[in-house]
Amino acid sequence: MVEALKNLQDMSFTELFSQAENLLSEKQVLTTENATLLAEKEALQFQLEQLKRMIFGSKRERFMSADNPNQLALTFDINSEQLQQAIEAVKEQVVYERAKRTDKPHQGRMPLPSHLPVNEIVLEPLEDTANLTYIGQEVTDELDYTPAKLHINRYIRNKYITPENELGNQDVKIASLDFRPIPKCIASSGLLAQIVVDKYVDHLPVYRQLQRFARDGVTIPSSTIESWQKLTAQLLYPLYECHRQYVIQNNYLQIDESPIRVQDRDKKGATHQGYMWVYHAPIQKAVYFDFRKGRSSESPLEVLRGFEGYMQTDGYAVYEQFTKSDQITGVACWAHARRMFDKALDYDKETAQIVLTLIQQLYHIERKAKEQQLDSQQRKELRLNEALPILNTLSQFIVEQNKYTLPKCPLGRAFDYAIKRWDSLMSYLLDGFLEIDNNLVENAIRPLALGRKNYLFAGSYDSAKNIAMFYSFFATCKKHDLHPQRWLEYVLQNINHLRISELKSLLPQYFDRKLLE
Repeated sequence: MVEALKNLQDMSFTELFSQAENLLSEKQVLTTENATLLAEKEALQFQLEQLKRMIFGSKRERFMSADNPNQLALTFDINSEQLQQAIEAVKEQVVYERAKRTDKPHQGRMPLPSHLPVNEIVLEPLEDTANLTYIGQEVTDELDYTPAKLHINRYIRNKYITPENELGNQDVKIASLDFRPIPKCIASSGLLAQIVVDKYVDHLPVYRQLQRFARDGVTIPSSTIESWQKLTAQLLYPLYECHRQYVIQNNYLQIDESPIRVQDRDKKGATHQGYMWVYHAPIQKAVYFDFRKGRSSESPLEVLRGFEGYMQTDGYAVYEQFTKSDQITGVACWAHARRMFDKALDYDKETAQIVLTLIQQLYHIERKAKEQQLDSQQRKELRLNEALPILNTLSQFIVEQNKYTLPKCPLGRAFDYAIKRWDSLMSYLLDGFLEIDNNLVENAIRPLALGRKNYLFAGSYDSAKNIAMFYSFFATCKKHDLHPQRWLEYVLQNINHLRISELKSLLPQYFDRKLLE
């Protein structure tokens, strides 16, 4: 009996121990599941916050129907006495505010540019000055503006006939019109250049330009202006190809891409999302836009065939296949890496701030090199002496903290982004002419973003290619502080008279600005 009870007791202890092990195992599983769910929750919360920032980050006016019965009626009848009192109160307030003293010295009037023409207007007193002694002058400059005017250039060509030759034939002599860029086109090179610049530099769609012409009493069909733009683009295609060749030949390129909607002719009312691939040569200060129907690797593979040198990009996976080549060195963008940690501030402020502070020190070194106007070799030495120790500290901190961070949380993703690209993030130390980030090419894309908001989409794939060409030229003009309208007008007037080997002289990065004086 005692032995049976002992066996029963042993069995109960065994079962209890087994149950305890099962409970511990279940606890471990539940703990793992809980950690996974928490990580997914943080990831989803992060995505939600980013979507809210995109949707509600900028406000815009919203339409409200005037037929809303809850809308209160507004009266526009104003008492004249109340209006007079209000105006007098405003005048008194303005006079009082202008009379207030300030400790900050006045900077003086803005100096007017010296290259502007001066129209001198001499003013005499109303009194008789015949018996007065002249003692000097007071000069007051006023900046004025004369609105652009449309006018007609009427070319009258006299015709002459030669005497009869031995065979009795006669020749007619008349001046040539070969100086006009587009034969049989009623628009001059100046008007063509202004229409293109208005659209692609000042982001003025065609219909707004038509309204401006109509105010001057000139009605031009929209199809006519579109035809002028198309003919202008066809005239510039050889120069665009020349521009591509000189940009891609650089051994240091920054690359980025941006979407653009294109109208699909096969589907009425439908648009297709194409992409502008942008190649920026920082040393040459030249920008090349290349339109493609997609975002695949087709475009860079075709454009960069045979490329050797440094390629600076963001984290898009398409670019990774290029860095595997021995002829290409990948340079990552510190601005993109910084954005990842900036987004993680709300989730781990202390850790993210440490990383952002170290990155800020890297940019302080870049600012120091720019202020001291260091050449490429001096900038490389400065980076190796001051930036390299900071990068080593930053790498150790990221690797150590990554061990204790959930992979799917915002900070974990920022760590993962930096660790996977660390060699490329360090590559800007290899040469002093390399930039720390890709911001220069992103700045070159901004006019495209502004243009999309105005003309919404390209009318066809050919139009999208024309857009790429004009943005290439005007972005390069901006890099070289070249007046886009004057440059384009000169090009239109001279491109037909140059050989292919001479087209380089018309490119903005090689253009002699003295020709525009």
